[in-house]
Amino acid sequence: MSAAAVQARLVEFARALRERGIGVGTGETVDAAAAVEVLGFAERDRLREALAATMLRGPGQRPVFDAVFDLYFPAAVGSAEGADSALSVPELREALVSALALGDEGRLRALAAAGVETLGAYGALGAGGSGEGAGQAMSGWSAYQALGEIRPDALLHKVLAAMGAAGEDGTDGDPLGAVLSEREARARIGAFTEYVNAEARRRTAELRGRERIARYAVAPQDELVSFTSATREQLAQLRRTIQPLSRKLATRLAARRRKARRGEIDVRRTLRRSLATGGVPMRPAMRDRAPGRPDLLLLCDMSGSVAGFAQFTLLLTRALSDQFSKIRSFAFIGRTDEITHILAGGGGDPERLAARILAEAKVTVWGMSSDYGNSLGTFADGWADAVGPRTSVLILGDGRTNGGDENVAALRRIAARAKHVFWLNPERESLWGTGDSAALRYAKVVPMFECRNVRQLSYVVSELLPG
Repeated sequence: MSAAAVQARLVEFARALRERGIGVGTGETVDAAAAVEVLGFAERDRLREALAATMLRGPGQRPVFDAVFDLYFPAAVGSAEGADSALSVPELREALVSALALGDEGRLRALAAAGVETLGAYGALGAGGSGEGAGQAMSGWSAYQALGEIRPDALLHKVLAAMGAAGEDGTDGDPLGAVLSEREARARIGAFTEYVNAEARRRTAELRGRERIARYAVAPQDELVSFTSATREQLAQLRRTIQPLSRKLATRLAARRRKARRGEIDVRRTLRRSLATGGVPMRPAMRDRAPGRPDLLLLCDMSGSVAGFAQFTLLLTRALSDQFSKIRSFAFIGRTDEITHILAGGGGDPERLAARILAEAKVTVWGMSSDYGNSLGTFADGWADAVGPRTSVLILGDGRTNGGDENVAALRRIAARAKHVFWLNPERESLWGTGDSAALRYAKVVPMFECRNVRQLSYVVSELLPG
């Protein structure tokens, strides 16, 4: 590869990382180019570690980096070296049991390549063709299809038996050893599954282009994962980021509060002070503002489509409780009820927060579909005294009324009493106003912001809320 081609590949690689949420600047790219000049491409693993050392800022970015690296610096072109496509499915599964029991990483990668080669092709490729021509758009390599045939999870008991026969389980009748062996076997099966995913992405990228596959097939950083499409595991990972994120946001809010505490120029004190400099106001005196923290009120849609977003925001604001004089939380689906007491304990399981709210609060009337008209109305009528001139209100919801009354008048009543009202919508802005969405009509009354991921939520909390 020529020097110009290497530079172009590195620039494309850095751009793909930025699109996936990893901040890679010019300096990191230049350092990466220097590392490539020293190491070359002969030893791929060393190159991977060198680029990771020069371009990443934390271990949490490594999974995204590895997936994108495999696309831009692939281990092979076409069929991977060592992939045995002559194996039948039973032979492949038998070989996989042996490799998993021994923990042979090289053999697992080769079997993953063989599995994708034999079982993962679809469209014209699956019929033995090259995928070129009219069928190319519908051709590719599917990890889901290959894993569905291999079924590695179903091999767990065979792997444990093989580990025992090879003396690698280390149990010796010890229950703890058995648990550790099973955990190790599951980790190896998980690694094999990821090898299959990586191999399918690599081969599909040869057909569709690296940029396209990096954009759609590689999961972004946690802070860019959409609340409404996150899997259960991703939501659990997001919940684990609450404490570090809350500390960072608390620092920003405290800095803004210190800066905002400096008021306007006090003319009388400035003139009095200027007598010492012959009437020239060299040192202006600032009028001190009375210290105070805002009240925060959250009004959350807890219906299934946006419940993950609402749960994460509730937990985050609770972690930031020191930054506000008072926080009150309300939930609604068909009607509104206060849930401050449910969150106040702090000892509950965050993953079961939605279930606790549904069990302990009166938020439904008929079914689990949102009724924004009745919910806004019951809040404005029942808890009007909760909103005052020092209250900042955050409304969390997608604004989809399911064809019911929008009750914009109730929202105007809430906005008239509060200091600020912000509406955070977890839907993409391009979808606002489509179908049964009343988002654009609500947005004419209060400012509405797209808030689909942690990065956007962090911006809203740190920049929009008063200091």
